Amino acid sequence: MILRYVLMAAAVLLLSLPVTARAEQAVFSSRSGVAIGGYDAVAFFERGVAEPGRHTHAVMWKGVVWRFSSARNQAQFEADPRAYAPAFGGYCAYAMSKGLVHEGNPQLWAIVDGELFLLNNRRVHGLWQADAAEMIASGRIHWPAVLRK
Repeated sequence: MILRYVLMAAAVLLLSLPVTARAEQAVFSSRSGVAIGGYDAVAFFERGVAEPGRHTHAVMWKGVVWRFSSARNQAQFEADPRAYAPAFGGYCAYAMSKGLVHEGNPQLWAIVDGELFLLNNRRVHGLWQADAAEMIASGRIHWPAVLRK
């Protein structure tokens, strides 16, 4: 009988916790559940290119599927996913600096101080390059709260 009350109390406590305390919110932009449009996050750093990943080299992390061009890149990502995942969840870094959420384009990207940033279009890519440090700082002010707007 006491065990029953303890279990009921634990269930009530668990259900009363905020959602963020119960499970980490998925914050990565994805199309059809695939991060970075299916591009290999490690290739941006290792090869300096936006390289499509393969269905045969994939892993689930943070609620989305991450694809890789090779088993080696997949293993590197699995060892330290935060080192390769794009900043601001893969959303456009320029838009994030303005407090907006727009999809990032894996064909338009930059690595700044070891972090991958995706941008949305060529115009904002140029604006980003002119003042990346300030835009990163502004984006950090908005991230990830902007997702709750």
